[in-house]
Amino acid sequence: MSEKITKKHLFSEAKDYFYITLGLLLLTIGWTFFLLPYEIVTGGVTGISALIFYATNGNGHGIPIMVSYFIINACLLIMALKILGWRFLMKTIYATVMLSLFLGIAQDLITRPDGTLIKLLGDQDFMSLIIGCCFTGTSLAIVFLHNGSTGGTDIVAATVNKYRNVSLGTVLIFVDLVIIGSSFPMFILARDFTVLDAAYKIVFGLCTMVVENFTLDYVMNSRRESVQFFIFSQKYQEIANAIGTEMQHGVTILDGHGWYTGQDMKVLCILARKRESVSIFRLIKSIDPNAFVSQSSVIGVYGEGFDEMKVKVKKKEEGRGEK
Repeated sequence: MSEKITKKHLFSEAKDYFYITLGLLLLTIGWTFFLLPYEIVTGGVTGISALIFYATNGNGHGIPIMVSYFIINACLLIMALKILGWRFLMKTIYATVMLSLFLGIAQDLITRPDGTLIKLLGDQDFMSLIIGCCFTGTSLAIVFLHNGSTGGTDIVAATVNKYRNVSLGTVLIFVDLVIIGSSFPMFILARDFTVLDAAYKIVFGLCTMVVENFTLDYVMNSRRESVQFFIFSQKYQEIANAIGTEMQHGVTILDGHGWYTGQDMKVLCILARKRESVSIFRLIKSIDPNAFVSQSSVIGVYGEGFDEMKVKVKKKEEGRGEK
């Protein structure tokens, strides 16, 4: 039994690292190929690293992204060790090292001999922003969904999300606002931009923040979205057994009374992830094609098998459950 648990745990860990690596590759592609060449300001440690690169790249040889990214993350990881624990941070350390390498390789690929960066979409700044943010937002969601982090401000977001039921995108918005706002004086002082050009970069930075975090929340919530089923069938017992054994789902049987027929009947109530809907419908149809089924989306499901209620309970309220 313990051997099976160990194999299952190893498979789960290997799966997490595979998807974290995939997310890091997507992040590297979106950020390095679509955002960096256009000097688009972003949030997070990658945004800070980009600002350092922009500020020192006047002669075409700025401080490489991977250097500043790695140093800043190393400092944040040390501070977050006690809060997030070794298991979370091991994946974060892995992600930080791998992303630093990916960024270094990708930046070399798009850098010309004179130090300028290749713009894949020509003068299409905004289109490059949209494509890049779709990549980065999706990549962050993939990493977070598999118990990882790309480091930096993600560590801050993960820390808040651990204790509060606040979306990751919301936390990142506040942090990113500070980083993007700090780019205004940098462009004026270090790059001799006009006030209008610097403001133009700020607007693009705000668009980056909105698109990236919208994509992040959309992917995260679509994976966690839950649905509620009400099933009316004479074969309710067979359906309940099939769902309970084959899908390992809890089923609640409610007493119902038909107003028109005047007959008593049983109603099955099931809460499941949206991605499981097709499997549930197939089970129902295979047992009773004439079953009456109602499916509705629910805002949130909290408890065993679903999400955790991340709210603090006051001491007075804690005492109520003990009486």
